[in-house]
Amino acid sequence: MSQIHQQTSLTNCPGCEEPLETGDLFCGACGYDLSAVPALPDDRPTIAIAVPAPGGGGEPGPAAAPATVPAPASAPAAGPVEWPAASEVDSSDLPAPVHHPAELPGTDSGGAALPVTEPPVRHDEPGGEPSSGDFELAAPGAPDPRTAEHTAPPAAGGKVCVACRSGHVDPDGYCENCGHAQPRERDHMEQELGAVAAVSDRGLRHHRNEDAFAVSSTALPDGSPAVVAIVCDGVSSASRPDEASAAAASTANEALLESLPRGTHPQQAMHEAIIAASEAVNALAEEPARAMEHEQHRHQNAPACTLVGAIMAGGLLVIGWVGDSRVYWVPDDRAVAPARLTEDDSWAAQMVSAGLMNEAEAYADERAHAITGWLGADAYDLEPHTASFKPDRPGLVVVCTDGLWNYAESAAEMAAAVPADAHERPLHGAQVLVGHALDGGGHDNVTVALLPFVVTPQGAAPPWSTA
Repeated sequence: MSQIHQQTSLTNCPGCEEPLETGDLFCGACGYDLSAVPALPDDRPTIAIAVPAPGGGGEPGPAAAPATVPAPASAPAAGPVEWPAASEVDSSDLPAPVHHPAELPGTDSGGAALPVTEPPVRHDEPGGEPSSGDFELAAPGAPDPRTAEHTAPPAAGGKVCVACRSGHVDPDGYCENCGHAQPRERDHMEQELGAVAAVSDRGLRHHRNEDAFAVSSTALPDGSPAVVAIVCDGVSSASRPDEASAAAASTANEALLESLPRGTHPQQAMHEAIIAASEAVNALAEEPARAMEHEQHRHQNAPACTLVGAIMAGGLLVIGWVGDSRVYWVPDDRAVAPARLTEDDSWAAQMVSAGLMNEAEAYADERAHAITGWLGADAYDLEPHTASFKPDRPGLVVVCTDGLWNYAESAAEMAAAVPADAHERPLHGAQVLVGHALDGGGHDNVTVALLPFVVTPQGAAPPWSTA
């Protein structure tokens, strides 16, 4: 009760001398805890005397200088103050702030305010010694010290955040600076090998990219170059379609890199590569680690994908496919008509081939994109399609999934979407085509590979012609 009574009798804060309102528990200026003010001693304290304003009226005027009344001679000598131990943390478990004496307001022994001096800004050096105390402005163009730690280049093999472009990416895939989750590696992939380039994107509607590609180059026995592009599209209704497309693309590419340097005819090499890719996808359904997970549906829902590939070697363009991914031919001379070089393994293509519907009717049907051929353990008898062409003029080979050709279905539409300089800048051309699909809605994963075709000089015979 004595502390409460002491509070109501205070008119000025003991910490900053600011006026108080009746009933205040804390000073509104400095936050002083008024409940902690010690009780007044019984002897005569130092008090502030209010002097009436000139002219009376009962309104107090400015406070006079406080008068100090000495304590009686019999009063005991003051001993050292027993300060309580400072807490190492505050109420939020954060380290308690440390203040220097000059940073805190106070009064002298007579109650007068201490002189206010501007303390210099301090910068503690790494060795623990304070600096000169002067605040040094950064030189023009110098990096902001608040972000300097994030602009440092990442360690060898490290990644930079795609959002803030400065923070490092931790092993869990999050930026250490802004916390942004990084896209998965397969969400967007690009590769260029000079004579071939490919781009794959997740699209705007799918939660993952189930497409895959492989591009490579090798040499034939005579030393002439051979360029390869494989594009695969995972069947979304199947289990693990992303694994199926990756396995098929990688396996087919490796098979071609092994057979072409031996002198195998490119069309035969493509046929064998598709068979090898099919076996790789079939093996996914038989993996012991996955067998229990998919045991109930393994035969009707095995991993599956489509495949389309192209080889440029010895003046020939060889293609192979299973499913509804496509190859288009776009001549460099846009006055010459482009062409589609593949026929879909799909319900719509079968209806057109059988003469039951025209192409417009078939592709308008909701069953149009149901595929009738694919790679997978539950596929029907595998029938790889291969074809060989000998172009008489330079052009561009477009190898793509239906995520692109859905937005440029006819050969003329595809040629119109291909940039005029794509034969000189294949990677840029592939990026433009992926952007064309995304601008159209991006309903599916989008993958495209571009191979600029150069006509072989007349009289040059391919190395397999005498094999």
